[in-house]
Formats: sequence, C-alpha cells, structure tokens
Amino acid sequence: MIIAALALPMVMACSGQDAGRPIEDGGATGVQAPAFSGDSAWALVRKQVEFGPRYPGSPGHAAQLEWMQEYLRARTDTLILQPFTHQTVEGETLALTNLFARFRPDEGTRILLLAHWDTRPKADNERDPDLVDEPIDGANDGASGTAVLLELADVLSRHSPPIGVDLLFIDGEDWSGMDLLVGSEYFAANLPPGYRPLYGILLDMIGDENPVFRMEQNSRQYAPEVVDRVWRVAEDLGLSAVFSRQQGLYIDDDHVPLNRAGIHTIDIIDFDFGPGNAYWHTTQDRLEHTSPKGLEAAGRVLAALIFRGG
Repeated sequence: MIIAALALPMVMACSGQDAGRPIEDGGATGVQAPAFSGDSAWALVRKQVEFGPRYPGSPGHAAQLEWMQEYLRARTDTLILQPFTHQTVEGETLALTNLFARFRPDEGTRILLLAHWDTRPKADNERDPDLVDEPIDGANDGASGTAVLLELADVLSRHSPPIGVDLLFIDGEDWSGMDLLVGSEYFAANLPPGYRPLYGILLDMIGDENPVFRMEQNSRQYAPEVVDRVWRVAEDLGLSAVFSRQQGLYIDDDHVPLNRAGIHTIDIIDFDFGPGNAYWHTTQDRLEHTSPKGLEAAGRVLAALIFRGG
C-alpha cells in the first residue's frame, strides 16, 4: 500500500435506495448473524506466520498457497485459482496466484471481501541498516486480513449465507517500489464476465493490539455509501470504539484498482501499527504484536452485513 497524502475534509455522502437499507438485527433477511471468533481467526494468523515470510518465490509463499487451497476447497462452494506472472521493474519474474472463493456462485445479489496474503520481502522501514534486507513475518500486514476471510469461510460453510459472497485472496500486493497492488490490478483487469457485486470491502492491517479503524479517504471518495453502511453496522454492534468516524489517510491499496474497474470498494485499515506506526514494514511485524481484537471486530461486522442481506 502507499500513503498518498494527509486527509482533507470531505462531506460524507449517502446515495441510492440500497445505501439506506435498515441495519437492525437481521436487516432485510430477518436472519441473525452467526458468531465470529477473534480467537479462532488469530489462530489462523499464527498458522500463516508459522510458514515463515510469504513473499513470492519463498518457501513460505508456496506452503501457504497449498494450505489455503486445501482449506478453501473444503469449505467453499467454488474455488477459482488465478495464476499469473509479473515482470518487476528490476526485471525479475514473479509467479503469483489470486484465489477467488465463492459461496452461492449463482446468486445475483453478492458482495466481495478481499485481503492480500503475500508479505513484504524486505523490512525497508527498519532503523537498523543490518535488517533492512530481511523479510518480514507479516503477522499484521498480510496475515490479519487473510485470517478473517479464512475464518469467515469456515463460518459460512456451517451457516449458508442469504446472499452470494466472494472471498478474494490477493497476491503480489506488497513486493516493493513500483511493483505494488499487482494482484488487485490483475483481478480488476480480468473480472469474471458480467461480475458486478453490490460492493467490496478490503481488510488490511487489522491485527493491531489496540485497533482503531478510521475512515480511509479514498474509500470515502470512491464509495461513501459503503463506508457509511459499514460504520453504521459497526455502531449498531457496539463497536464504535474500533470503527472510528475520525477521518484517516488517503491510502493507495487494493481497493483502488477495483474502484477504477467500477466496483465500489472500501478499505478497513488501521494505519497505526505500533508506536507511531513503528512496526510497519519492519521485522517487528510479528505475532506477539497482534491480537484477536481487531480481527473479531471486523469479522463480526462482515458477518452482520452478509446476514442482513448485504
């Protein structure tokens, strides 16, 4: 991801009949959302970290890809692999794979949930020059959003959703320099024929020990009605301490290519990882600096949105 600029004041807008849907328990479906366990999601963070760094070409990347395929095939209605290659600005060829896992694939009303599963190959923000070329564990930046989607897949395998749900696991988000957001750019350029979900929600860096998700500004610009819907559901669930209505930064993340492709997508992100964001892109991005709190808050909101009919 790229921090684009400090946030500027912006008026929150809400448009369209769909954006004004009531958010009481059950919403349009009258179906209570199943429980979502932050502890179970955090165990999936631990599982990913145990593979080691998971940048493209690494043993951990290959091991996690194999594990995710097995995990998702056992739980989802359809799993589509999207393998592709990317030539970096340095001339290196990366073998990448997006995973597109679907529940109720024939249902017209559906939402898209996404996270990147790769990790940073170099700890470029390290203060110690001896560590800047070391890869990171990516417990937060990579594993946290992925863990919530994997746990949600397990929940939906036991509680069939009232709408279609797509889980997109993006590769090649965090390579380096100009080679960022590669998987989301590829997916946006190769959408399934006629693919038009109601909206998309990206999860990124949600595993901080003291999570606060401020309103990311590209999200407010591209999809203000989705931001408003998600934050209203969070407030309805008593999660306003985590889902803050304070404005955050403009961040170029995987939601931007999807918005440009016509899918209104927002970014749920806590861009304050450690004191002064000191752990971001460093070797301190470890399991011990994460917690189940943000995972559970995000998972509960996603489950509520799904079982309220989107």
